[in-house]
Amino acid sequence: MGRRITVFALLVILTLALGYLAGCASSGQPHMNAALDELRGARQELDAALADKGGHRERAIALVDDAITHVRAGIDYAATH
Repeated sequence: MGRRITVFALLVILTLALGYLAGCASSGQPHMNAALDELRGARQELDAALADKGGHRERAIALVDDAITHVRAGIDYAATH
C-alpha cells in the first residue's frame, strides 16, 4: 500500500512539473503577448470609431498596425535566439 502511494505521488509531481514546463515553453513572452492583445483591441476600437478626426484616426490605425508588426517581430526574434 505504501509503495502505491509513493508511486502515485511521484506521478502527480511529474505531471505537474511537465505541465509547468510546457506552460513556460509555450508562453515565453507573456508581456509581449499581452501587448499584442492590447494593440489588437486598440485596433478594433479605432476601426469602430467615427472617421471625423481630421486624419488622426487613420494615422493612429497606421501606428497601431506598425506597432503590431514590431511586437510580432520581437516575439519571433526571441523565439529564435
